[in-house]
Amino acid sequence: MRNTATLVLIACLTLACSQRAVKPISKPVIKPIVPTQGARKEAPIQIPEIPANLAEEFTTAETKPIEYPLLKPAKWQDLDGFLQDDLTLSWDAWLRSCSTLKNKKPWQTACKAASSLNKPGSAIIADYFTQYFDVYSTANPDGTYTGMITGYYEPLLMGSRTQSARFPYPLYKQPSDLISVELSDIYPELKYKRIRGKLVGNKLLPYATRAEIETTPSPLEGNEIVWIDDIIDVFFLQVQGSGLVKLENGEDVHVGYADQNGHAYNSIGRLLVERGELRTSEASMQGIKNWARNNLGKLRELLNSNPSYVFFKELPAGLIGPLGALGVPLTAERSMAVDPKFIPLGAPLFLSTTQPNSTVPLKRLMMAQDTGGAIKGGVRADFYWGSGDAAGKQAGAMKQIGKIWVLLPKEYLIP
Repeated sequence: MRNTATLVLIACLTLACSQRAVKPISKPVIKPIVPTQGARKEAPIQIPEIPANLAEEFTTAETKPIEYPLLKPAKWQDLDGFLQDDLTLSWDAWLRSCSTLKNKKPWQTACKAASSLNKPGSAIIADYFTQYFDVYSTANPDGTYTGMITGYYEPLLMGSRTQSARFPYPLYKQPSDLISVELSDIYPELKYKRIRGKLVGNKLLPYATRAEIETTPSPLEGNEIVWIDDIIDVFFLQVQGSGLVKLENGEDVHVGYADQNGHAYNSIGRLLVERGELRTSEASMQGIKNWARNNLGKLRELLNSNPSYVFFKELPAGLIGPLGALGVPLTAERSMAVDPKFIPLGAPLFLSTTQPNSTVPLKRLMMAQDTGGAIKGGVRADFYWGSGDAAGKQAGAMKQIGKIWVLLPKEYLIP
């Protein structure tokens, strides 16, 4: 039985979640905080397997229906543009979703049928989805059916396994003393709510802030995964949540989100606008980076104004893309991040929006394979554009209005 004081401390801790950035124009010369010591693959015929530990959370069969209150029955005719999409470009992504969904009862029939199709064309894929799935529109809590569609990507960073003057900035793995508490274990009505902290005696206290972590020496010394050459890249990697680090020896290392220190995310873009340093139209990822290059003396204070700090894990070698929250590699321009309170992870989606900073229609079949701290609501999604600078430019420019339909197996029960 937890004592009252502990419960009060737990309840007062900041609820936290991760956020999701673009390669620098030139490298900043900022004094580092140094510790005192020293070709897209062809679609597979069978559903691909992934390491069990990466999908453990999703392999338990559902025993009762999960409520998704904002999903409403719709018709296939509502999906304007579905038959015009090249559905073959989404098929690999769907098979990857099935690699975790196949052990959940409502998805088993549809996933088994998908595994039997050998490199199907668009017409066969369309027939498959209409045969095995029903369509649901998703709405906002206020009853509206349009929402914000933003973009993200996998940044490329330059790094090393060892610290040096060239590579002074660490990426830290999850510290062993970070404690995460699922509030639903205490209060079932607080499903999806989690707090993080550090146990001091018999009290759970807030974990170290960004400013406290980036002291000399750091309390996380010894937890480094790799060392990076650019502090701004490190910060925006924490915003994005995953990235690719190219080491000095040519090795590529995928890193992904492991956990967060429990402090609320504070947007430095919004802060720069409030201070009059940037106009609202300039507060994009690239705009913030440009400001940082020209204001190195103010940079450390600006970064520390965001107390949130993200920890990473090194992902298995040979991945074709970063791992999303579903535990499978993301597919460029076919994977999306959603709010799992309103859309089941792994589900096929039909997105109707426009190209970044444009009125050109963007209508295609996507897969709900990721989440993000800023992705909250029924009609809210983050479009994954892929890796590198070109993808970063698309992601940074994307802030469009769109609609989302969710495809669920006919066996799926919506209370």
